[in-house]
Amino acid sequence: MLNFGTSMFFTDYSMAPGELGMALEERGFESVWAPEHSHIPLSRKTPFPGSGDLPKKYYDAMDPFVTLTVAAMATKTLKVGTGICLVAQRDPIQTAKLVASIDQVSGGRFLFGIGNGWNQDEMENHGTVFATRHKLARENVEAMKAIWTKSKAEYHGEFVNFDPMMAWPKPVQKPHPPVIVGGAFPYSARRAIRYGDGWIPQAARGGYSEIADMIPEFRKMATEAGRDPASIEITVWFPKQDADLMKRYEDLGVARVVFNLDSDKADKVMPVIDSLAGLMRKVNV
Repeated sequence: MLNFGTSMFFTDYSMAPGELGMALEERGFESVWAPEHSHIPLSRKTPFPGSGDLPKKYYDAMDPFVTLTVAAMATKTLKVGTGICLVAQRDPIQTAKLVASIDQVSGGRFLFGIGNGWNQDEMENHGTVFATRHKLARENVEAMKAIWTKSKAEYHGEFVNFDPMMAWPKPVQKPHPPVIVGGAFPYSARRAIRYGDGWIPQAARGGYSEIADMIPEFRKMATEAGRDPASIEITVWFPKQDADLMKRYEDLGVARVVFNLDSDKADKVMPVIDSLAGLMRKVNV
């Protein structure tokens, strides 16, 4: 079965996360995702990957851990995921506690989608050096894994460094919630293979028109790196609403697809959800 999820920039003018979560769960969706931007500087050293002007919702996005907690509290089975959390501009000790806490209060339903980000100005406001963000993100993830899995954790890297310490709660999911790495192929694919439990590729990006064509290459990359390809779950981000394509994803071993929802109220969002639910029923007969 191919799992279906949706992603929304939750704002003070969008459908509320609890309301959306309940609507998705009632219709059989597997997950809801929330992206992250702490703020948007007025300067722009790096262009918006989506081209054109940056949409208003990027400036207005609520904190994903808050909105996803609300969604989790309003539901019983729906998984909640960051899509994505900008780990390169976050403190790993505090973020490890956030992840463990939301996994606890949701009963083990958290999906830790992460990315290294594109907005140089935003990162630099957090003290992150753009050129070394990828190594910093990896060290942050490795440090968080130590905190989640060890009673007395320590980590010593180039950017992240702490002596033995104790931090609770530990996550419900063992050894920890899945770390699902997002970004462009092939760069994010390499990072997912190196330290991820899953991979979030865009369905289409500048270097390819359909990610399904690249999945065999991803499996080959994983095998060559000594990873079992089946151990790295694939989540396709924002694909076309096409039943035949969904079945192709399923045949390729894709775990889930996630569709974008605009930051609107229920009267505009619900027809989109119902259309996606119809597609889900057609695929998962």
